[in-house]
Amino acid sequence: MSSTSTSPAGSHVSLILRVLGVVGVVFGLSLALPGAYLIFLGGSWYYAIAGLLTVFAGIHVFAGKPRGIAIYLLVCLITVLWSAWEVWPLEGWFWPLIPRLFSFAFALCLILLAAPLMPAYRGDAGARRGFLTAALVVFAGLAVTFWQMFHPHDIVRKDFTLTPGAASPDTMAAGDNWTAYGRTGMGTRYAPFDQITPENVGQLEIAWTARTGHIADDTQYLEDQNTPLYADGTVFQCSADSAVTAIDGVSGEIKWQFDSGAKNPFWKRCRTLGYFDPGPGDACGPRIVLATVDVRMIALKASDGQICESFGNQGTVDLHLGMGDVEAGYLTQTTGAIVAGDKILIGGWVADNVKVDEPSGVVRAFDAKTGAFAWAFDVGNLGNQGLPPAGGEFTRGTPNVWAPISADVELGLAYLPVGNATPDYYGGKRRPFDDEYNASVVAVELATGKERWHFRTVHHDIWDYDVPAQPALIEFPDGKGGSAPAVLQLTKRGQIFVLDRRTGVPLVETIEKPVPGGDGTAEGEYYAPTQPYPVVMASVGTEPLTEARMWGATPIDQLLCRILFKGAHYKGDFTPQSTRPTIVYPGNNGGPNWGSGGFDEERNIFVVSDSRMPVYSNLIPRSEFPADFKSDPHGEISPQFGLPYAQKLQNFFSPIGIPCLEPPWGTVTGIDLATRQIIWQRPAGTSEDVTVLGAQPHLSFFVGMPPLGGPVMTKGGIVFHSGTQDYYLRAYDVETGDELWKGRLPTGSQATPMSYVGADGRQYIALTAGGARDNPNDRGDYVIAFALPKTN
Repeated sequence: MSSTSTSPAGSHVSLILRVLGVVGVVFGLSLALPGAYLIFLGGSWYYAIAGLLTVFAGIHVFAGKPRGIAIYLLVCLITVLWSAWEVWPLEGWFWPLIPRLFSFAFALCLILLAAPLMPAYRGDAGARRGFLTAALVVFAGLAVTFWQMFHPHDIVRKDFTLTPGAASPDTMAAGDNWTAYGRTGMGTRYAPFDQITPENVGQLEIAWTARTGHIADDTQYLEDQNTPLYADGTVFQCSADSAVTAIDGVSGEIKWQFDSGAKNPFWKRCRTLGYFDPGPGDACGPRIVLATVDVRMIALKASDGQICESFGNQGTVDLHLGMGDVEAGYLTQTTGAIVAGDKILIGGWVADNVKVDEPSGVVRAFDAKTGAFAWAFDVGNLGNQGLPPAGGEFTRGTPNVWAPISADVELGLAYLPVGNATPDYYGGKRRPFDDEYNASVVAVELATGKERWHFRTVHHDIWDYDVPAQPALIEFPDGKGGSAPAVLQLTKRGQIFVLDRRTGVPLVETIEKPVPGGDGTAEGEYYAPTQPYPVVMASVGTEPLTEARMWGATPIDQLLCRILFKGAHYKGDFTPQSTRPTIVYPGNNGGPNWGSGGFDEERNIFVVSDSRMPVYSNLIPRSEFPADFKSDPHGEISPQFGLPYAQKLQNFFSPIGIPCLEPPWGTVTGIDLATRQIIWQRPAGTSEDVTVLGAQPHLSFFVGMPPLGGPVMTKGGIVFHSGTQDYYLRAYDVETGDELWKGRLPTGSQATPMSYVGADGRQYIALTAGGARDNPNDRGDYVIAFALPKTN
């Protein structure tokens, strides 16, 4: 009996302590064993040490011994010190600390609550009060931390002196309208309207909602990414399946619809329409130009949607012209037609990475009034701007232009954001002109299509670093009180190039930096020894990856991400493709992408949204790849038929589906172009509407989701952005980045908003909402306009 009172038998230990002890042992082993492997890979020793100590703590708790509490407190102390040491150099602290501390603190709370059940403390009221008080303190810390997860963190905001600019003649000439993807051919997305201000933006309300009847399906093949146009009182929208809807800009009533009946088995989008006004005397009058997903171009009367019979062949131009053999789905017009002066310019998307000898990446121009062919820019035949001879075709497999084109009509130049010659991930068999023009900006003469200059943003691109965004044609502050006509070009790399738009010469210091070479596994490949960097211009999302930046919702999946990182081939920027698992960051989605940026012409502030999602990839030797593989453009497997290697590529997630890079996974950033510095940056939306295992938990953690659509800027000092994964249109202060307002949408929007002044004199913010990419449950067909309340 005496021994029982001083050393209680195991049967007297509470079942709760037994369970906590077992959980502690299992949790400790789940850290210690993989942690030992992480040490083998050259990674942190923390997990193995903390895991072993947690096992010992669990064993003692299982036995009801207070020593278990002491050991676990030591684990927590080590964890806090290690976390502070690792997180200190990082850009942000809040989200990096969550997987390091939250689970351990939660376990500590449970242990403190259970401690009074230990035989040594039974009947000790003072000890019970002490443990319960300590548990309450830890729980309060957990509650505050959880509450903070619903608020933005790691916000950047810097003081700066505003350098005034001026709205361009093109901007002012557009009047109340929005007649091009970037409002004008200059691609700045700047609306010189100031009815909506930081003071009254909170009063915005839905003015009207239209339903088009064209709903995108639940795959990435068919997605609404349209920025509507507005002209002469009418909003014009195109759906992903190439249908056009005309909507009254004040009432939201549908005026007319045109369904092209286009079919395409793969990638379907319509990011923009073209608008052309031929002037008085034309029988068709102002017309809408639709580029369809089945490779046609159709002109429609803006007044009633009827086909312009005088355009092309009874209203249609067959864009197969000069393209040779085109398999269904291997060529499509995702961005749309761009009208520049009296020309229509059009590139095309090709089915990435399926095989060599895909359709040409040629850019063509057509007469905007008649649809007659005008010229071609074919990098494989630069000396000839005409059509191929009978039986011939434009050079196959050349770099393509799938992103929006810009044009300076006064200067007489168009600016082409050039992608890659497909396939993307192996360049050992590329032709010289492919490498010369891959991932470049090219200026061509509007009248002839002849090249004026070109600038490569990547040398020998084997990462799918297409130039993805519309070039912004701006007046760039020169730091001496003047400005220079410039092309501001976003890249998937997060680097921003600024070029003289007359000559292509960089206007900011741009140097060549050494980059890593290959590891010898990709036979026949060669590598560029250097890559261009605009070193005095701000970049977004370009911090190199480190083991300390690996993330996860819990310590376990953070540990698994660390193992994946340390076991992969990664040498920083431009880590070459390999047959080994390779991490590429920024990934092939960017960084910035097709949403492009917005430029406040009167404040010299440029705003861009960017995605931060590394990819995990490897080359697959042809001998190990099935010859009958059915291609899936933009899928995880790129067959790259005709090359020695296929390619596997996926987002860098832990085995349980948690991103391996710390949040934010997307940001919205303001850059002062006078100083070339970031003046504000904030996470791009929350996880409120993210679909997980087919359900939406509606937990609006402010992690910053990867955005797609870009921003629109207004003279009133507001940035409007909607391309996040949650269902909101947000308004930010252009000078501070403060979120001023958000309006709930019926579903997600991938598109860039636009702004116009309606016939009633009110300023409207309009956008499409067809469903965000990672939320397939809520697809829609909405066109929505917001405005301030009517005044009497």
